[in-house]
Amino acid sequence: MIYREALISDKKNIQLVRNAVKENRLSNPNQVTDDDCKEYITVRGKGWVCELMNKEIAGFAIVDLKEGNVWALFVRPEDEGLGIGKYLHDLMMDWYFKQTHEKIWLGTGFNTRALGFYRKLGWKEVGQNGLKEVKFEMTIEDWQLKSFH
Repeated sequence: MIYREALISDKKNIQLVRNAVKENRLSNPNQVTDDDCKEYITVRGKGWVCELMNKEIAGFAIVDLKEGNVWALFVRPEDEGLGIGKYLHDLMMDWYFKQTHEKIWLGTGFNTRALGFYRKLGWKEVGQNGLKEVKFEMTIEDWQLKSFH
């Protein structure tokens, strides 16, 4: 596996991963466009991918520096449990806190495995994000404490 920064040319494969997930699915796959993906990895923030030896993308993470949030972090169902999500998460968070010391937030669906994933990684539950998601936050201090363990 190779972890690297996402490229504009990865957007189709990123979309394939995003639409393959079993939880936190988009009700309308056209809701997130290729142009959105391009903007988030080139203008608003940065993204990373895990590329397999066959050049397929197994997972990706994208952070939005402008809004201070995790825009996306997904792993293909067949590649879950290999540590890909955690590794992408850590790359993203290290980069984010090198850019700013502002807290970061994310939203994820109720009753999903993602809730446990983020709690285990040190995220603090702070309420709801709209009607369908739990909202989490992390400060640079929380990240620094977590990353020394």
